[in-house]
Amino acid sequence: LRNYWKIVDVLLAVLTGLSLSIYSGHNFPVRSQHFSTVSSGGRKHVLLMASTRTGSSFVGEFFNQHGETMFYLFEPLWHVERLLATAAEVNNSTALPGIYGDILQALFLCDFSPLEKFISPSPQNHVTPNLFRRESSLALCEEPVCTPWMDGLIDLVIIFTIRQCGPLNLTLASESCLSKQHHAIKAVRVRQLDTLQPLVEDPHLNVAVIQLVRDPRAILVSRMVAFPSKYQTWKTWAQDGQVPENDEEVKRLKGNCDQVRISAELGLSKPQWLKGRYMLVRYEDIARYPMQKAEEMYKFAGIPFSSRAREWILRNTQTTEEASGIYSTQKNSSEQAEKWRTSIPFTLVQVVQKVCGPAMKLFGYRFVDDEKTLSNRSISLLEDKQFS
Repeated sequence: LRNYWKIVDVLLAVLTGLSLSIYSGHNFPVRSQHFSTVSSGGRKHVLLMASTRTGSSFVGEFFNQHGETMFYLFEPLWHVERLLATAAEVNNSTALPGIYGDILQALFLCDFSPLEKFISPSPQNHVTPNLFRRESSLALCEEPVCTPWMDGLIDLVIIFTIRQCGPLNLTLASESCLSKQHHAIKAVRVRQLDTLQPLVEDPHLNVAVIQLVRDPRAILVSRMVAFPSKYQTWKTWAQDGQVPENDEEVKRLKGNCDQVRISAELGLSKPQWLKGRYMLVRYEDIARYPMQKAEEMYKFAGIPFSSRAREWILRNTQTTEEASGIYSTQKNSSEQAEKWRTSIPFTLVQVVQKVCGPAMKLFGYRFVDDEKTLSNRSISLLEDKQFS
């Protein structure tokens, strides 16, 4: 009962306070100090839009590693989804995408107060130790944002390359954000491109949307490894060799593929509000040509491709198997892109090809007709395709 009322309280706050652009036609108030440090004319806002296990953490690092002028956030919408996941009425309605858009807008404007309402436990005096994957943002792990755990400790301790900071002061985070020339956010929870129209059209922002896609067969394999309990049904089917195509899990996979495809079709159709603001990138192309694709993404976003980002890409696209864990941003990228082909039964491949066929055709992923072709890595499953 307590949890129920907690959800009700959150929903009331959302519907009456946060999602103003949905219910009253107004966006969050834009404060003049948002633009006092860096001229808004030169500031760029990059949204990396993806789904889980598409390589978005790896690609997000291309921007995170840009240097001193970049403020990067890793999955801030995790808090929103986590808190509202049990509220089926909201989760299945048109409200949640609007809430996501409003919070992204606020974060691009360096306003963390809407996100604070979703962080649990609630921040005290704008201080929290619970921001999801805070260590994945270089800007949140540098002085003065990275504060010591206690008096007398150094501000920044690097242990096994993981930055250890005290609780995050969101006021300092906001100030750091305001001081940066460019902002980038990685989000796997924005599933419908059309819901981003108010964000893209906001005159106070200069938004570039990069949609990252990946072969759905590879995504399924990666999710089965990363989320074994959630994908237990698929693992059982992999062992049994039979997949009931009317099962809810199969329908969910189809729905995911359809959402990605519909968003891409919208972006590629170049509606007026997206002209010059949408880019589609395949993970497989990034894996094969990481430097070239990174340069293309930077050029699209209107941000100089820094030497620091180049050096990171050189160091982290040719690495050992031990360093290439499921959540690692260090990848032998070309090897990773093909690894799935020997890790999935042909029966599951057939199901994915059937329900995700339209998306695969749009993105240029070749179908396989037998297990021998599937496991033969000398046969490319990637069509040469330009998305413009």
